[in-house]
Amino acid sequence: MPEQQSSAASPFRTWTGREAFEFVDGVRLHAIGGEQVLLCRVQYAPGKQVPWHKHDDTEQVMFILDGDVEMTIEEDTTTLGPGDVVVVNRGLNHKLYSEAGVTFMEALAPVPLDHVPDKTLDLVLGPDGGSQHVEH
Repeated sequence: MPEQQSSAASPFRTWTGREAFEFVDGVRLHAIGGEQVLLCRVQYAPGKQVPWHKHDDTEQVMFILDGDVEMTIEEDTTTLGPGDVVVVNRGLNHKLYSEAGVTFMEALAPVPLDHVPDKTLDLVLGPDGGSQHVEH
């Protein structure tokens, strides 16, 4: 792996040794984003959830790495496990709950700034300067 650069303009980052951001109680994430997409590693502690919400401007794609999560999108509920994937299109109400804990990767586009704990460390901006990012 290339050595991490210290410059904020460098495209290289690491999550190694970096504390995850607590997004909601018991749900922590690491994030890295560019002009158009944000990639997050999300970890739920056992018994934790993210309640009903929606992303009006952002599409979300998730890939389950470890554990299980019950996910409801609108009226459709399923349990996802390692290797499962899901797409949550813009504007759809959804919620998640994990009895035993879960780790997944998610990509969100355009970048929702409420998922970005530190804009200096977690965003690599190009000539657009993040002009397509959304506040919520």
